[in-house]
Amino acid sequence: MKRELRRVAHLDMDAFYASVELLRYPELKGQPVVIGGRSVDRPVMQADGTRRFARLRDYAGRGVVTTSTYEARALGVFSAMGLMKSAQLAPDAILLPVDFDAYRHYSRLFKQAVASIAPQIEDRGIDEIYIDLSDLQEDTHSLAQQIKQAVRNATGLSCSIGVAPNKLLAKICSDLDKPDGLTLLTPEDIPKRIWPLPVRKINGIGPKAGQKLEALGVHTIEDLAKAAPGLLQDHFGRSYAAWLLDAAQGVDERPLITRSEPKSISRETTFDRDLHARHDRESLSGIFTALCVKVAEDLRRKGYVGRTIGIKLRYTDFRIVTRDFTLPAPTADAATIRRAAGECLKRVPLEQRFRLLGVRVGALERPNAAQDGAQFYQEQLPFAE
Repeated sequence: MKRELRRVAHLDMDAFYASVELLRYPELKGQPVVIGGRSVDRPVMQADGTRRFARLRDYAGRGVVTTSTYEARALGVFSAMGLMKSAQLAPDAILLPVDFDAYRHYSRLFKQAVASIAPQIEDRGIDEIYIDLSDLQEDTHSLAQQIKQAVRNATGLSCSIGVAPNKLLAKICSDLDKPDGLTLLTPEDIPKRIWPLPVRKINGIGPKAGQKLEALGVHTIEDLAKAAPGLLQDHFGRSYAAWLLDAAQGVDERPLITRSEPKSISRETTFDRDLHARHDRESLSGIFTALCVKVAEDLRRKGYVGRTIGIKLRYTDFRIVTRDFTLPAPTADAATIRRAAGECLKRVPLEQRFRLLGVRVGALERPNAAQDGAQFYQEQLPFAE
């Protein structure tokens, strides 16, 4: 009996953060816009009713690009690039600060819109999801169009969807016709649509593996599909070599994980300048408290409490130090989290300046039987006011 093919969709929001900002500032549509940096000023309304925006050429600091519009990408500005370097490529581009509260809001909206049509969803982050369409009766193209329209109605934003027999192919497809794309793929389409692509288009082939394959003369997915198994095993080992050959043939049996429990919830921030625990005590105290409050808000919004409180510091030489503290009872209380995180900080060398501070809550559980540890640990914090 012939096995019935699955219908798996991968939905990817188009330039998500930048698109959310364009809803707020529609006059920027069609212009190169870069999102990034925490010290960037919000646009200022001028006397003539127009807004004055920061320009990339005026930025000074070590922030990085979070995302950019397609017009900025055409100038060579991409995610994770340093803002100072980006300014050399696109000095006149508009620069906006990140606003994660807004992005999370629109993320919830688009996922709710999709779930109203196709509830079997695997959440892959703030701007992408997998959707299982296999058990729905409607035509695939019609279903995908309904989902795209529902997302636009709910958010005012566009998305790109790829539909294929599995997650690996669907993710590749969602990127083929961006922005606002819709790509349907069958196994018969693989040689024509997938094989000509670079091997790095396969999710799971990272930079190092990509370079190794290039050195072996494997440049396209077709090259990989036709590579000798022994050659791949010699350079990648038996397990990864077998996966590479399956992936090149479009084979992927992974199920959609429609519900997963997070292991931890965290917040962290990279400073615009290096800070010192003693000399910058007041600034750090405010940052530290804000991180704890945000983690507590995230816990409550997602319906969790946690028992293990942790901190993360990255020094100026990029060394990372972490410390954990386990509470007797799980909590989602900001004050309790701050007190326990303070205990962690007491066990960290604070003589050097550092560039990043993070707070994490782990050992998560649902709060139905949990006790609130809000009165636990009253000792003085290193950054206490």
